[in-house]
Amino acid sequence: MARQTSRPAEPLVCPDCGARFGAQERFCPRCRLPLVHDTSLVHTEEPTERHRQARKIKPQLAEGDLVRVAGARNQAEGEFIQGLLLEEGVPSMLRRTAGFDVPDFLAAGPRDVMVPQAGVVTAREILLEAELIRDGPTPRPIAPARLLAALLALLAFGALIVWVGTQLVR
Repeated sequence: MARQTSRPAEPLVCPDCGARFGAQERFCPRCRLPLVHDTSLVHTEEPTERHRQARKIKPQLAEGDLVRVAGARNQAEGEFIQGLLLEEGVPSMLRRTAGFDVPDFLAAGPRDVMVPQAGVVTAREILLEAELIRDGPTPRPIAPARLLAALLALLAFGALIVWVGTQLVR
């Protein structure tokens, strides 16, 4: 046997005099008007944090391919920058900076802050005002292979100077 659960009846009110009645009534006996549901007791759900954030985004700044506008030393710093941008309506996302071998589940390691092409100018203005970036073009990260080649060339040059110095001393 299925057990029926009875919901509490929503109170009905007269739209004219405001008198309250149970769900079994249909008309106000004094005013002779149809009763309506009491909307003052209806609880609307609070919007979630994601909905609040989505409402802040300006649609005109959300178009185009993603472009790197800043770098962060870790996840927390990247989220701070994202919060600054979101307050001005610029959508952004974090991407793990290429070339760093840190497991994905860790918040450590540098991040790139990416914004849509339409929001680049606004994002750079915000970050310049907050003194998080310097004026001018965004510096390119140094490729690890180029860094290794430069260090090896510098080491070879140093070894050559030492060898020439030992030849002159003899």
